[in-house]
Amino acid sequence: MTEAVTESTTPAPESGPSETSKARRLTLIVLGICAVIFLWHLAADRHTPYTDQARVNSLTIPIVSQVPGYVSEIRVRLHSVVEEGDTLFVIDRRKYEYAVRQAEANVDRAAQSVGAGTATVKAAAAQLGSANARLDRAQRNFDRTQRVVEGNPGALSQANQDYAETSLAQAVEGVSTAEANLEKAKEALGATGPDNADLRLAIAQLESAQLDLAFSTVIAPSAGIVESFNLTVGYFAAAGAPLATLVTAEDVWIQADMRENNLGHIDIGDPVELSLDVMPGRIIKGTVRSVGYGVSDGRNSNAGDLPSIAPSLGWVREPQRFPVIIAVDREEIRGLGRIGGQASVIVFTGRNFFLNAIGRLHIRIASLLSYVR
Repeated sequence: MTEAVTESTTPAPESGPSETSKARRLTLIVLGICAVIFLWHLAADRHTPYTDQARVNSLTIPIVSQVPGYVSEIRVRLHSVVEEGDTLFVIDRRKYEYAVRQAEANVDRAAQSVGAGTATVKAAAAQLGSANARLDRAQRNFDRTQRVVEGNPGALSQANQDYAETSLAQAVEGVSTAEANLEKAKEALGATGPDNADLRLAIAQLESAQLDLAFSTVIAPSAGIVESFNLTVGYFAAAGAPLATLVTAEDVWIQADMRENNLGHIDIGDPVELSLDVMPGRIIKGTVRSVGYGVSDGRNSNAGDLPSIAPSLGWVREPQRFPVIIAVDREEIRGLGRIGGQASVIVFTGRNFFLNAIGRLHIRIASLLSYVR
């Protein structure tokens, strides 16, 4: 009886204060880690902004024939790589060659009445026709460059703009020189040569025929890759109607759509690291070329509207995104820069060693994850 009472009054073991303190310490550690991650996120979001909403962009040029006719020769295929000046298509040249011969005969006939120098006049007229063809191509390339710059000031590098202006100036100078040579040749025919109405008409017709003949060969206006190609010999090409599309390799850039609260410290020239989904694990360096100053709110339907970026929908409103244009080395991205290809981008806005180191690790991890996306 005594033993039973003793057993029933034995106190049960109690949890000591050490277990409670361990739980408290663990809770504090977890809260501390969360606070550190939160503070890092706030700092990184402004000093090393990152986005995976980025795409590859380049210029596209519709390839058109300036003279009508049946396609007699095709020298490219879909996705062919071409250089500036390469022949893409040839329009049936027979009627244009006949027009040139007919115009030359008219010049011969008109020149017989005013003296010698016919051959010189024909050569000068042919040179002027070719110079006008070069001027036409240079003017169209310059106008296209201006439209791109007006729509997106950072889309083209200054070197590309200078090249377009220089080409146009050289073409204008070439026309002036050819006109001077033609005038000299016409004066060599005699005092009455330049004033002869029949001769002037014949020369004008020859220039027009030479220009049409030059336009019967459709050439690449710049280096690039042929897209939207679906032609065969015998296809009738209407003047001005697109025959294919050329994705130019002259300038390739990345448009990174950054959140509005990422933009505070981003400046033109800031270094950038990016990875393309097409090449997981590879890091490409670049620089900030420009930062967008406006996006469409979806309510404006004007022809010259601002860029439109679709908002991210969710329980919490996401900040508006603005395009940040990233310049990359053309040779480094050659063969990888497919228009519309996706990329991940991080911008380093300062010399913060810790944030920059974490950012570099972040972009490399994101690049490796492209293997399993």
